Amino acid sequence: NWTYTLGTGLMDPWTIGATALIPAPGTPAAALPDLIARHKATLFAAAPGVFRQMLKGLDPVYLPHLRHGLSAGEKMAASVRDAWNEATDTHVYEAFGMSECSTFISGSPTTPAKDGAIGTAQPGRNIAILTPKGAARANTPGVIAVHQSDPGLAMGYLNAPDQWQAKFDGEWFLTGDQGMMDEDGQITYLGRSDDMMNAGGFRVSPLEVEETMLHAPGVTGIGVTEVEVKKGTTVIAAFYTANAPIKEYTLTDYAQDNLARYKQPRLYVHVDALPTSANGKLMRARLRSDYEASKK
Repeated sequence: NWTYTLGTGLMDPWTIGATALIPAPGTPAAALPDLIARHKATLFAAAPGVFRQMLKGLDPVYLPHLRHGLSAGEKMAASVRDAWNEATDTHVYEAFGMSECSTFISGSPTTPAKDGAIGTAQPGRNIAILTPKGAARANTPGVIAVHQSDPGLAMGYLNAPDQWQAKFDGEWFLTGDQGMMDEDGQITYLGRSDDMMNAGGFRVSPLEVEETMLHAPGVTGIGVTEVEVKKGTTVIAAFYTANAPIKEYTLTDYAQDNLARYKQPRLYVHVDALPTSANGKLMRARLRSDYEASKK
């Protein structure tokens, strides 16, 4: 998300007269802790994929000037957040946004996110969770929406006014992301609308299944999506990385003990690596298309 890099990485610190440090192109993630320490950085902002890479083989590190980390681009797994806290003795605060509006939901030291949530609407932001019937009730899934009056919302898409208008439901800009808001305004991110899976009529977020199955014995990485196994029939599939293929019964037993039946994967596939974008974001659609193409 270029707006996260530009806004959080440059414009925000410059606005208050702070120094922004940018690693040189090609700097490996393993070198970042040393850069943070050497330059006495007080904040560190990156996508979850960068945090994951930094934590590989990272022992507890002394970063006396670092106050906390900031993360956006995709939902950070609780295991990554906990590992960072253990290694650095600092917290990570998440933010949610998009190119059309940068970040508009976040947690902070003064308004921390509850367990599982990403935070609350930032001051001055008018955010809603919408369903086809209107505003969602508390703790009910729907589409995260931003009011058209938001000062950070883009003015439109260049030379594509129809595409821009198609993103609105009345006065609300639809992000295409699913979430739910509790009575305190805390928002839980459920994933992209087009990543949501259908299991026997139930809507299932891949994030919840991934977060659970990542702790299965032997699993080092995981991506979950819905795949077509035969014409007209789809199942929840878990693509995982591990040092060696894991016996399927090990995974199914773990899923049965930790997930509701309708959320349990019906297919497990061992892969050498999970497809990710340039910023380390998991590409679930690629998992799906590659698997379905391999079966033709």
